[in-house]
Amino acid sequence: MKILLIEPYFTGSHKNWAKGLRKYSSHQIELFTLPGQFWKWRMHGGAVTLARMFMESELQPDLILTTDMLDLTIFLSLTRSRTANIPTAVYFHENQLSYPWSTTDRDVGEKRNVHYGFINYTTALTADHVFFNSQYHMNSFLTEARKMLKHFPDHNELETLKIITGKSSVLHLGLDLSRFDEHRSEKDCGTPLLLWNHRWEYDKNPEDFFNVLKILSEKGLDFEVAILGKNFKHKPDVFDQAIESLGKKVIHYGYADSFKEYAKWLWRADILPVTSNQDFFGASIMEAVYCGTHPLLPERLSYPELIPAEFHGSILYDDYNDFVQRLEKMIQVNNNDKAHIRNVSLRFDWAEIINRYDEAFEEIIQLG
Repeated sequence: MKILLIEPYFTGSHKNWAKGLRKYSSHQIELFTLPGQFWKWRMHGGAVTLARMFMESELQPDLILTTDMLDLTIFLSLTRSRTANIPTAVYFHENQLSYPWSTTDRDVGEKRNVHYGFINYTTALTADHVFFNSQYHMNSFLTEARKMLKHFPDHNELETLKIITGKSSVLHLGLDLSRFDEHRSEKDCGTPLLLWNHRWEYDKNPEDFFNVLKILSEKGLDFEVAILGKNFKHKPDVFDQAIESLGKKVIHYGYADSFKEYAKWLWRADILPVTSNQDFFGASIMEAVYCGTHPLLPERLSYPELIPAEFHGSILYDDYNDFVQRLEKMIQVNNNDKAHIRNVSLRFDWAEIINRYDEAFEEIIQLG
């Protein structure tokens, strides 16, 4: 089967997912991409450029698969002479309906932010099938879509949500975890190493993360911190403040320059304390878990779904106070025998999950 995979935002987890899918799928996958920058412009104008690329090509795919960054309605309207009979599917990595916007974003002040969520809504309504990377994501999207439609004065078409629900399913994110193997190293039995390997943004709640570390540092606990993840021009001030408050405990600060370096830190780390306010899946968490880093996650968002029930008691915390107490105990004990933790993430490796992807795509073709 020939699949055209369209990714208007080809960077980070979107890029890794697309490349992994093409690498492991039994189907023939062709990629159409645009650089992963200017995300708002990609959602507005990317479809025009990608439609031109398609019309200039000689591709005749059996399925068109895209992600939430494409305005599928515009793409199909500009290519209808060739795509009218081709089934389409969209994969939601995230969405702009339930993703928490920064209060400093100008579009929030001008009340223009709802338009990006509306693009996601019409894309889901247009596609023949809709995939979400977690059940939590699917539920939050449908909930927020209903709120958005109710906001409009009339003809709000709430019944369309039943249509979207009927053609939606969960297809967990595939991860190329085996690539970490060649960089594997044994855990150091010395000072516990805490890890941050997420984006340096407000929705990951760095304030709580660093506040807890400051509390534990003032208690005299011995630990180190490696702060990885993608940082941006405008990052929360708390990151630079953490350098001052934690001092020499911070042994790495900044984006890893290579995958080899990134993998090295994940294998070396002991504990992954997570304070995120938003996460539709948790790719960086599962990567760290695969490398034997013990996660400590809030009992909300996608995490209870991703963590098997038998690990809930040792991994999920209830609230802020529970987080402080659990992390303190983990630092004091620092059990380095964490090989069993890897089993939590193995089911998301492409080798384990690819058959579900291929079968899902084949089913769309059969129904079409």
